Amino acid sequence: MKLLLAHTPQMRRDYYGERSLSGLRALAEVKLHDGSEALDAAGLVAAAADADVIVADRMTQGPGEIFAKLPRLRAFVRCAVDIRNIDVNAASAAGVLVTRASPGFVPAVAELALGFMVDLSRSVSRATADYHAGSAPEVVMGRQLSGSRIGIIGYGSIGRYLADLARALGMQVLVADPFVSIDDAAIQHVPLDDLLARSDYVVCLAIANEATENLIGKAALARMQKHAFFINLSRGNLVDEAALAAVLIDGRIAGAAMDVGRAPDQMPSPDLAKLPNVIATPHVGGLTPEAIEHQSSETVRQVAEIIRGNAPVGAVNAGSWTRRPEKAA
Repeated sequence: MKLLLAHTPQMRRDYYGERSLSGLRALAEVKLHDGSEALDAAGLVAAAADADVIVADRMTQGPGEIFAKLPRLRAFVRCAVDIRNIDVNAASAAGVLVTRASPGFVPAVAELALGFMVDLSRSVSRATADYHAGSAPEVVMGRQLSGSRIGIIGYGSIGRYLADLARALGMQVLVADPFVSIDDAAIQHVPLDDLLARSDYVVCLAIANEATENLIGKAALARMQKHAFFINLSRGNLVDEAALAAVLIDGRIAGAAMDVGRAPDQMPSPDLAKLPNVIATPHVGGLTPEAIEHQSSETVRQVAEIIRGNAPVGAVNAGSWTRRPEKAA
């Protein structure tokens, strides 16, 4: 078997690691992508011309045109949860298996949400920047998390984990998610408008899809309290950035924090990130050794199953997989 690991050298260092690379090399002949930019369609076809499997990071797209041009390709393995930039229908039509990794970044992202809340409430970043610049920071009254109200939009794995952390800190927890049932009496399951109007901290963790595009727009932001903070740890697609910038500039909410946005690779948009009442990090919510090890090692296990002719856990189109290797007798 031959395999292309499509990560750039930097993405390989940050999001794959030597242990998982060694695991792949024990299973197949591995070709590395050494360019500094993610492969485009033509580059991917050229690099994977003799590959049975592509293991790709989130930056490497899987456009429909590549699958017919790679007749040897058996599987496109995504080392991430998000597969929106892979044309699964085209892969299925060509008989190519597509897989995704499970979310090993739940604690990491939830902890970053707590860090954002503390930073926003106590002006940590702002005071630090002033000290670094040699000026005296303004002394401002802070807010403690205990006794405050957190509103969590989206009650998936991260939302549930964050709710537990918030409750342990003495916060009241509101959740808006029309697709789940919550039987915990300590959590208030409320409509989104209610959550926005009542929360001191609004944390966006909803899934990005067509239904949630610009979920947080002008009307939603207008419902928030003036002292409240907005935090986005989902995807930039959920936020109308012009509307968010307007309320931040006008002081209609107290501030915002974001690890994602509409810049390339879901980075926070520079125009938003530079606002004085914004804290931004460069899409690093899941960038911890534990989270990265979880997802990269999962791709190794998936490749091992693919080589055996088995559809692994994480396969999204196993019923269309006609380029399956023959199982060993």
